[in-house]
Amino acid sequence: MKKTIHKANSRGLANHGWLLSRHTFSFAGYHDPERIRFGLLRVLNDDIVAPGMGFGEHPHDNMEIVSIPLKGELAHKDSEGHEKVIYTNDVQIMSAGSGLTHSEYNHSKENEVNFLQIWVFPKERNIKPRYDQKTFSPEKRKNIIQTVVSPEKNNGTLWINQDAYFSLSKLDAGKELTYNIERNGNGLYVFVIEGEIETSGEKLSKRDAIGLEDIENVDIKAVSGSEILLIEVPMQ
Repeated sequence: MKKTIHKANSRGLANHGWLLSRHTFSFAGYHDPERIRFGLLRVLNDDIVAPGMGFGEHPHDNMEIVSIPLKGELAHKDSEGHEKVIYTNDVQIMSAGSGLTHSEYNHSKENEVNFLQIWVFPKERNIKPRYDQKTFSPEKRKNIIQTVVSPEKNNGTLWINQDAYFSLSKLDAGKELTYNIERNGNGLYVFVIEGEIETSGEKLSKRDAIGLEDIENVDIKAVSGSEILLIEVPMQ
């Protein structure tokens, strides 16, 4: 097993007033040659956006982009004609494919929105851009693993153009679970949204993360009530 630990306070920081962003991997003005990616996981940004503010129209291509609101509401509009609001307990995915433009704004004029935006390199390049979002019941991740993104179509998850899996879990203190790798050779990136966990001989707190390679499964124990995001990705 190979371990890569990213503590919360080691992440890049960008404070633009209307936007407070923490970058797990090199992004925009934050560059660390040791923190470019984990396998095909390229970006994991933890963004807090002020009421009514957001990211104006900008382009993307050949990237799988997943957004997960943790608190508040995110408004999305893109050049493919999609205009949506993504709420807490929703997950959004966008295959940028051959290219599109989009904007993201805090839908609320009163409250902040906090969301994770995650980029994964695609399996097939230059596909037709596509968009999807889905609401996932928080009760169905209580002390179990709830897969929300996968490369399998029509199985209740959002489809991703990569051999990658995104899962969520909300664990009571003292609860344990085992994550089994879906595809041989994939690695697992465990991101602690809230709480404190123990896994692979390490103790991780809120917004800490660990990347695990050369594994078939991993045990995770909640030291306190915890929420975790599990991202399984090819390592090359």
